[in-house]
Amino acid sequence: MKKVIIDCDPGHDDAIAIMLAAQHLDILGITTVGGNGYLENVTRNALQILEVIDRTDIKVYPGHAGPSTAKLVIADNVHGESGMEGPVLPQPKIKAQEKHGVDFIVETVMSTDDVTLIATGPLTNIASALNKEPRIAQRVTEISFMGGGAYCGNWTPAAEFNIFVDPEAAYKVVNSGAKIKMCGVNLTRQAIMSVEDKEEMRAYNTKAGIFTAELLDFFGGGKEARMHDASAVAWVIDEDVFKGAMLHVDIELCGRLTRGMTVTDLRFMQTEKVDVDFDFESTRRWDDEPEGSTFRGKEPNVNVGMRCDIERFRKLLKGAIAKYK
Repeated sequence: MKKVIIDCDPGHDDAIAIMLAAQHLDILGITTVGGNGYLENVTRNALQILEVIDRTDIKVYPGHAGPSTAKLVIADNVHGESGMEGPVLPQPKIKAQEKHGVDFIVETVMSTDDVTLIATGPLTNIASALNKEPRIAQRVTEISFMGGGAYCGNWTPAAEFNIFVDPEAAYKVVNSGAKIKMCGVNLTRQAIMSVEDKEEMRAYNTKAGIFTAELLDFFGGGKEARMHDASAVAWVIDEDVFKGAMLHVDIELCGRLTRGMTVTDLRFMQTEKVDVDFDFESTRRWDDEPEGSTFRGKEPNVNVGMRCDIERFRKLLKGAIAKYK
C-alpha cells in the first residue's frame, strides 16, 4: 500500500474520498483545514467518518483554520451548516490530536520515505508545511490535489473553490518543484456517481454503504453527484483511471475577476494529443507558428487531469464501499 497523508475539509465528497483511501492506501494520518466548513466542524466530521468505517486507528490532526492572507470563505451553501449535512451521526468518541496538522505533515514526511500528500481542501496546510520545511517538495512521492480547472471554475467563472479560498497557498504548492497531479473541475465533473450507483451502495446494507448513500442524497440533491475529492485519491490508487497532460499551471493572485484561477498553459497540448472535451483545434497551435519560431509555451510543472475512465472510476469507488462490513 502507498503511504499517504490526507489533508481535507470534510465535506461530503471528502468523506467518500477517505472511505476510498482507507481500503487501498496506508493512511499515516489525516490533517484538517478550514474550507468547506469551519475547522471545528470539518475536524469533527473527519472523526465521525473514521468511526463509521471502524478506522479509529487513524489519527486526525487539526491544521489551519483558514488562509493567512484573507478571511475564510466556506461552502455552507453546498455542504450545509455542519459541513456534512444529511447523515445523522452522534458526536465522535475519539478525539483529535493536539499536534498541529502542519507539524505532523513536516515531521512525517521528513522521517518517512515515499509519502504521498493528498489534498482535497484549500492548500493552506500544504503550503505552510512547505514554508516551514522546503525540502518536503523533494521528499514527497507526489502531491495529488483536488482543485482548480484546466479551463473553467466553479466558485467564480474563473476559479474553483479550493483554490479561490487560498490562492497564495496554491501558488506556493504548484511552484514548489514537487511532482504534482491536479484534479480540477474539468476532470471531476466527469467523475459522476449516478442515482443507480447510490442505490446500489445503499443496498449493501452496511454502515459505510448507507452512510455513502445518505451523503449522496444531500450532496447530489436527488440527482447524480460529482465525486470531486475522491478523484484526487483515485488517481493515487490507479494511475490509469484518469488521463493527464503535463502542462504549466500558475495561480492568478491579483485579478479583479480572475483571482484564484489556475492559469493552465494549453499550448503544450500540441505534443500531448490528449482527447478532452475542449476545442483545441480552434486554439493557437505550435504548427501555426512561422518556420523557425522558438515559441513553445511554458515548461510543464503539473500533471493536469483531463479525461476520466468513468466505468473504471465507478468500479473502484463502489468496490471500496462494498468491502466494508
